[in-house]
Amino acid sequence: MTGRLAVVLHSHMPYVEGYGTWPFGEEWLWEAMASSYLPLLGLLGEGAPLTLSLTPVLCDQFEAQGVPERFRAFLTDMRRTTHALDAEGSRGSGRADLADEIERAAEDYERALRDFDAIGGDLLGALAPYAAWTSSATHAVLPLLATTAGVRLQLRTGIDSHRTRFGAWHGGLWLPECAHAPWVDALLEEAGVHATCVDLTDVFGRGDPRHLRPLGTEAGPILVPIDREAIELVWHDDGYPSHGAYRDYHHHTTHHHKPWANDGAVYDRGRALAQAREDAAAFVARVRARVADGGLCVCALDTELLGHWWYEGIDWLRFVAEEAGDLLVHLDDALVETTPAAADLPVTTWGTPRDLSTWSGPAVADMAFAARAAELRVVAKGGAAGTHALRELLALQASDWAFLTARDAAGPYARERHAGHLARLESALTSGGDDVVRNLAPNVTHAPLLAP
Repeated sequence: MTGRLAVVLHSHMPYVEGYGTWPFGEEWLWEAMASSYLPLLGLLGEGAPLTLSLTPVLCDQFEAQGVPERFRAFLTDMRRTTHALDAEGSRGSGRADLADEIERAAEDYERALRDFDAIGGDLLGALAPYAAWTSSATHAVLPLLATTAGVRLQLRTGIDSHRTRFGAWHGGLWLPECAHAPWVDALLEEAGVHATCVDLTDVFGRGDPRHLRPLGTEAGPILVPIDREAIELVWHDDGYPSHGAYRDYHHHTTHHHKPWANDGAVYDRGRALAQAREDAAAFVARVRARVADGGLCVCALDTELLGHWWYEGIDWLRFVAEEAGDLLVHLDDALVETTPAAADLPVTTWGTPRDLSTWSGPAVADMAFAARAAELRVVAKGGAAGTHALRELLALQASDWAFLTARDAAGPYARERHAGHLARLESALTSGGDDVVRNLAPNVTHAPLLAP
């Protein structure tokens, strides 16, 4: 096939709505909505052929009761107030230049409010025309689940929710954490999955041309390698976001605003946009060279990297789309043009190393074993487990709790969430308990009854 580039945006957030605020909890969701999802919506509306994956658990939160009102309150109360306080403090200390930048950045949240109101507060509805790919219900690492019944529950609950919300689905599914094991292929096929992404960097070796060709499986689903040669131009300690002109994510004011550039200067929006355009041109040139002899380069990125972590990321992606022209293609369209190669693979993930240890190694082994034991108890109950127990099991299986714990990225929050869902699951199995999982997996009652 003619060389092509597919940009896959994996949009995911653990279920944090209603589970804490600052510094960990639903404020993560508000920030991602304001700085990533709403700005991305504008780019999608311009016709960029990006491949958008929305996890069911993210969609559950968009639909949860009270989310539009609380998001607006975050923008109008929290962000207006904190920007004003930091600007006042900077001026009072003689740093009018910092105050000017803080006030400029405050407009980002005012713009988010206007954009949110323009779509009637229905972000999920606005994203619906672009929601091509889905995922398992709560982003569970499927090869770590204890039973085929547990995998079926994750897949069918997630896929059913996608179909209920968006109608047509062409079989694209994001494997959480790119965690693939050959035995999962038959269950993917059974669930209707046509294609999914895998990370084979350590199987083929970085830069190997085999990363540019999808793989066929005996069971049926197509495995699409993501290409680290492209991804790490962005997602690496020395990648584009580290350039001195871009906004520094790590240094912040009293109320966690970021008026500095990476090189220590006061942030200059014009300088940063010029750099984003230059980096977009460099990225497209690298990809063109990569696929000069044909092949499909898949650059998969977490949506929240763009806009939230990398402030200029959405701008960069817009420039990439402009620069790439016909090189850029929706992944589903690209797969129609390809003939898959044969696959014979070990267990792989995108983790470091590219195995399951990020989610099952010594730092989190107790969490992994507890989740598997809980799954076995639920499966043993079958249909008698009840929907409350099923929803708590799905919440417990989310990959995020082990990942955040292994990376020491959220203090005690992730372990507390894991322990809370485990305790409520035990209560649900013994006495029914109180169902307080809010809007998580609301359609789980329609999932097939568990069977070992």
